[in-house]
Amino acid sequence: MIARAAIALALALTFLAAPARAEEPTPEERFAKLPLEKQEELRQRFREWQQLTPEERAELREKLDRLRKLAPEERKMVESAYERFQKLSPEERQKVIEQWKKFRALPPEKKAELRQSLREVLRSSPEEREKILENMRRWQAMSPEERETARRQFRERREQLQRQRQELRQEQRRERRGRP
Repeated sequence: MIARAAIALALALTFLAAPARAEEPTPEERFAKLPLEKQEELRQRFREWQQLTPEERAELREKLDRLRKLAPEERKMVESAYERFQKLSPEERQKVIEQWKKFRALPPEKKAELRQSLREVLRSSPEEREKILENMRRWQAMSPEERETARRQFRERREQLQRQRQELRQEQRRERRGRP
């Protein structure tokens, strides 16, 4: 479905990028002025469009309408992301698509949690962001066993810190009451 969304976005960006004016050339005239390789690419995408079910087409039209209604800065972000995606190698694109499928399958609470984490990463300083990305690369390089060990160690350390904080609070309460 992601690939189909990319088709719709490509068609939209090609034919709808400029606002319509009375003296503007027709879509056919604009198509004729395109380089031959671009014309062939669009023909191929049109053939793919024709192979979609009516439901799939309706869903893509909905997404295209949402794209048209975006504020200019949001639309630029979407277009930029699309262009970056198109520059990826086929293997990288497939990896992105697989990750997207995994994300879409998550429960809404987990998606919200991940979005919040991403916001925090994006708000962090470049140095902090680089540390986060390095940790992510290290995590991805770990075997499943190493990841499980790291999770266990993290949970143990977190529990230890919680106990220490609780003990410190209890000690502070005793001191306030004047007890040793």
